Amino acid sequence: MSTNKPLIGISLGDYNGIGPEIILKALGSPRMLKWCTPVIYGSKKVLDFYRQKLELKDWSIKVVENLNQVTEGQSYLVKAWEDQETIVEPGKVTPEAGKAALACLEIACKDLERGQISALVTAPINKHNIQSEAFQFPGHTEYLTERFDASSSLMMMVSENLRMGVATGHLPLQEVSKALNADLLKEKINLFLKSLKEDFSIDKPKLAVLGLNPHAGESGLLGKEELEIIQPVIEEFRSKGNLVFGPYPADGFFGKAQFKEFDGVLGMYHDQGLIPFKYIAFDTGVNFTAGLPVIRTSPDHGTAYDIAGKNVADPSSFLYALFLALDLVKNRMQA
Repeated sequence: MSTNKPLIGISLGDYNGIGPEIILKALGSPRMLKWCTPVIYGSKKVLDFYRQKLELKDWSIKVVENLNQVTEGQSYLVKAWEDQETIVEPGKVTPEAGKAALACLEIACKDLERGQISALVTAPINKHNIQSEAFQFPGHTEYLTERFDASSSLMMMVSENLRMGVATGHLPLQEVSKALNADLLKEKINLFLKSLKEDFSIDKPKLAVLGLNPHAGESGLLGKEELEIIQPVIEEFRSKGNLVFGPYPADGFFGKAQFKEFDGVLGMYHDQGLIPFKYIAFDTGVNFTAGLPVIRTSPDHGTAYDIAGKNVADPSSFLYALFLALDLVKNRMQA
């Protein structure tokens, strides 16, 4: 391996979704090579299929068996599975594509664990067809948390104006209230504050915490989680000098754009945070897994089977995921 630029690993995701297309578009400009050396974990057969289908002529990649063969000034591909019999069917859900997506992720994680790549950017997977004995998780976040032996992690959505975390992640709505307790909330707030300091270089981060219930419980009339769990935790953090505020009613908080006054916002459940985030920053948003010993980002959208292979997928979110990964690499080195 001979390169001074960060090696950024990219897992292909579900090859029947838009992952290959946004990767090809994102890496189509040689300007990306000024900042990093991209390494795709996937299949040249799949990439060639989409390159021809999308008529992306000025695009090249070098296949390597391992990263010792990598130098600067080129995009690389590490073959993740035997693809001679692979049939690419854009927009179709197949078990073969799920197995391939997992193979890409597993090999990328091995190189990430060994420190051979500086960060991992994951293209979208299908959370159903990737399920197997080796992958029994709701998504990337939970898989990576266990894979890298982290006691906990925080799903954080990042854009220019908003960093949005959620306390309970991929959990059915009916289970959110049961899962929410003081220990969990303290854990997530600690992770959020630590990440804002170390990953985003904010010395004294200011964090907003949303309520769980309508109107943040209306003083107990519409739910008691705010009075019994959320408010006491916030007061504990404030007593230690942390700039943690809330709980805020989620509707008014976003309606009045109060998020612009904070370095981060912690919601209580998935849709409470991700609906406003994607409305505000769908094309530029990035999913970042905070709390891991490694760096992982991804675009904030899914496989988008309905537009796969049609040359209409926007690579903006994927590009932002690459740029955020590079920023996080630099910030962690300086922390």
